[in-house]
Amino acid sequence: MNRPQSSTDEEESLVAESDLLEGADESDAVAENTESLAVTLSSEPVRVVVEARAHGWRVDHYLSRLFPNYSRALFQKALEQKSVVLNGLPVKAARRLRVNDVLDVRLPELPDSSLPPEDIPIDVLFEDEHLVVLNKPANMITHPGKGHYRGTLAGALQFHFNQLSNVAGQLRPGIVHRLDKDTSGVIVIAKNNQVHCKLSEQFEARTTVKEYRAIVWGEVAQDSGIIDTHVRINPKVREKMQVCEAEGNARQAITHFEVAERFHGFTFMHLKPKTGRTHQLRLHMSHLGHSIVADELYGGGKCLRVADVDGRVVQAERETLLSRKAESAAKKSGFESVVDTFDDVLIRRQALHAFRLSFRHPESGIPMTFEAPWPLDFQQTLESLRQNKC
Repeated sequence: MNRPQSSTDEEESLVAESDLLEGADESDAVAENTESLAVTLSSEPVRVVVEARAHGWRVDHYLSRLFPNYSRALFQKALEQKSVVLNGLPVKAARRLRVNDVLDVRLPELPDSSLPPEDIPIDVLFEDEHLVVLNKPANMITHPGKGHYRGTLAGALQFHFNQLSNVAGQLRPGIVHRLDKDTSGVIVIAKNNQVHCKLSEQFEARTTVKEYRAIVWGEVAQDSGIIDTHVRINPKVREKMQVCEAEGNARQAITHFEVAERFHGFTFMHLKPKTGRTHQLRLHMSHLGHSIVADELYGGGKCLRVADVDGRVVQAERETLLSRKAESAAKKSGFESVVDTFDDVLIRRQALHAFRLSFRHPESGIPMTFEAPWPLDFQQTLESLRQNKC
């Protein structure tokens, strides 16, 4: 069995980092439109406790990092209007922060660019007055981005919930973090800005625990290990990330991995990202030499078929399926190829599932853990691999 060749020509990231590949144009446009106007401030402040990583940062720099939908220049104008209070006193943009400083921020209000609600079914794992935990399906983009404005999770959220945070902007209601379009699993949604900020702080401080399950090509030799690299956008293919040297705009990416089960030519993996870089798990598995199954962007092939798993497929049957008559019928039906028409496809998207997410409730502080059940395509792929293991 031959592993698919890597293409020459998406794991989880915080909303701020997802701007690298999705929605950056929209954020930049908002900044340009608002910086020329008088800044209108929200009536209710959001409270932020400064974490260790931000010790020594300027107030305006920290706020623009924490609230990525607002530019640094916009915060500087808001600070001139004394919109930010540090430990009970007004503060200037250049003030250097200390650990455990308390900021009360009245956020600048952005022009209305509301996302139209869409009646798309969602799978709710948990809900209270502060947050929602969902099981996101594959083939759903988390929020609108370049060329993708309909059929998103954000649009579905607008339909199903009356109140959502808007810290990340009107096009990302409630979105604290995101999953790639074809990655399924657990995602948490904030219902108000205070909860959004507290959840974001947990992701930034890496106190959340994210656990993924993946099926990869090849039999991984190590039972467990750590992948520690630096990553950046691939300058030749902007849709991809690449492993690189620790320089320039490169960011560290760390993934813990453990082998759960080995098959003939495949491995079922447990993955724990310590960081949340764009496409991190997909890139790291490819870097390890074991691309995630059906992850075409990172060398995992377009899909996985029964024939790829079961070496006992009779050649005569293959020849029958690929006959001229079958090919003609397939083309008339609009299928891409004869193989796609007649082979039993197990999975058509990257075999990556956000299985478990653990965090502290942003209001009560109680530890919470949520698990997303296996999607059908992921489950049937595992079952097929196990049946053909012997």
